[in-house]
Amino acid sequence: MVHANRTIGADLGGAGVESAGAGLRGQLARHALLPLRLFLGATFLYAGIDKLTDPAFLSASGAGSLGEMLRQVHDAAALPQLVEIAQKSPVGFGYAIAAGELAVGLGILVGLLGRLAAFGGALISLMLWLTVSWATTPYYYGNDLAYLMAWVPLLLAGTPRFSLDAALANRRKRHGAQLFG
Repeated sequence: MVHANRTIGADLGGAGVESAGAGLRGQLARHALLPLRLFLGATFLYAGIDKLTDPAFLSASGAGSLGEMLRQVHDAAALPQLVEIAQKSPVGFGYAIAAGELAVGLGILVGLLGRLAAFGGALISLMLWLTVSWATTPYYYGNDLAYLMAWVPLLLAGTPRFSLDAALANRRKRHGAQLFG
């Protein structure tokens, strides 16, 4: 039917976006997650680098330190238990968060283990929302909840385009189920 050809991705028979036409709408649909991937990947990569290069942040105390921030947010956090865990070793926790952000940023940018990277990004965002930005009112002023929601489409879809995941999947298709060889 002619109308069905104009509603790219509208059929719910399972084909969806992957079988979208070769026209502009089809191309845009196939690449819809790419801007989100680039933004989140670059942001998390930058956040990790910023933490590692800021000597004030990676301190147990003092202005701008993670230790001081943890003291400030403890009573207002939804889960103060998470803050207490981080307070046992703020410097170690700071390095762990920075390493996690670097891994998530790189993973999502190059598209390697995209769903796992998105899960890591969502987990970091959830942790920050439940601790650091929980008391932000109204809630939409806090950015951690928005980051958490931004990770969900990548968690569901992975990194199917312009990614190492896609290259490895194509290699498996060409060479059977073998990953190497």
